[in-house]
Amino acid sequence: METTNKFDLMMEALTELAQEQQADTNPPQTQPLVDTPSLTSILADVSPLPQHALFLGIADDDLPVLLNLNDSVPGPILITGDQSTGKTKLLQSIARVTDLTFSPADAQYAVVTQQPAEWKMFDSKLIYTTGDDCTKELLQSLVTWAHRNKGEQQTVLLLIDNLEAMTKLDEQSQQNLRWLLLRGTSRRVWTFVSLNAKRAFHLKEWLAFFHTRLFARIENNDDTYLLTGNRNQTLNHLTHFAMRENDSLLGFYVPTI
Repeated sequence: METTNKFDLMMEALTELAQEQQADTNPPQTQPLVDTPSLTSILADVSPLPQHALFLGIADDDLPVLLNLNDSVPGPILITGDQSTGKTKLLQSIARVTDLTFSPADAQYAVVTQQPAEWKMFDSKLIYTTGDDCTKELLQSLVTWAHRNKGEQQTVLLLIDNLEAMTKLDEQSQQNLRWLLLRGTSRRVWTFVSLNAKRAFHLKEWLAFFHTRLFARIENNDDTYLLTGNRNQTLNHLTHFAMRENDSLLGFYVPTI
């Protein structure tokens, strides 16, 4: 059986278990910070996208911000900012972009979240609740798949909403996550992780895994310094997102899903 087919079957089995274990909670949704154009309209404007390009948003110069999924150099992506600054919205946008611009044979995603109700607009088979056994099995299966997928062209996006919650999993699951953060992108497993900036101080050892960081608004200067490494950098003015480009920050916004 081909490696891709094995992964698809494995994902089907795990997602069936995830459906059974999802909590029936309904927390408040994070509202968009400001009105933005719809994702579908933006994608229509910027299409066709380059092959293997993942759309992240629109920059201040009105050009699309793209991530080349064939280039593993950026490594795992950290999305960080204060509470209610759109971090989940960005993860949701990445998921929807994957649905709209890739075939399942080219790219799939899995979401790990403490709040599955925030993802009700997405396929429930792809949503895993942090701490459930199926989430631990997902991490193990991704490590196994990544070890075996040499030469495969399919990409898997692992979208984790709240890094701190993942650090409370059992030691084996944490080890699997560390491996994915260290080696995953070179084996076509891209991990996108959100983190509340105010909790970054407690997760210093995990920050070292992330060389590529997307910033939302951060009010506290000490938090900003910890996450950017620049004592003179301020992020309390941001209304959307920013990413480092050479020695400056490139602002970009995420369309409305």
